[in-house]
Amino acid sequence: MAGAAAAAACIFCRMARSSTSTPVLHSDDRVVAFQDVNPSASRHYLVIPVEHIPTVRDLKRRAEDYTLVSHMLDVGRMLLQRDVPQSKQYRFGFHQPPFNTVNHLHLHCLALPFIPRWKHMKYLSLGPLGGFIEAEKLLDKLKPE
Repeated sequence: MAGAAAAAACIFCRMARSSTSTPVLHSDDRVVAFQDVNPSASRHYLVIPVEHIPTVRDLKRRAEDYTLVSHMLDVGRMLLQRDVPQSKQYRFGFHQPPFNTVNHLHLHCLALPFIPRWKHMKYLSLGPLGGFIEAEKLLDKLKPE
C-alpha cells in the first residue's frame, strides 16, 4: 500500500495521468514528456514512465526495464532533434539517489549549452557515490545477459 500512496502523492504521476496543466510534448502508453520547470540548458525536457518507478535503483537487469529506458531515450532524442536540430551537443541521463529531487524515474534531455554555465555541476557523475548517470551507461547496466 505504501507504493500506491507514494504514486498518489507523486507530481509526476499526476502529470502522466494529465491531472495537471503542464503542457505535454509527447505521450504514449509507456511514457510522457514535458519541459523541465527549472531548465538547466537551452532546451531541457523530462521523459517519465507512466508507471510509478521511484529511482534508477528500482530498475533491474531485465528486458522490460532495458526496453523502458531505451524507449525513454528514443523519445528524448526525437524531441530534441525535432525542436533544436541545430544543437551541437545533447545530454541524456538520470540523477541517482540521494541526488534526485523527485522520487519518480525521469530522464533529463538537455540541448547544451548549460544556462547558466555553472548548472553543469548538477549533471556530473560522482562514480560510486552516484550523481548523474548517462542514459547509455544505465542501459549498459540494465542490458539482459
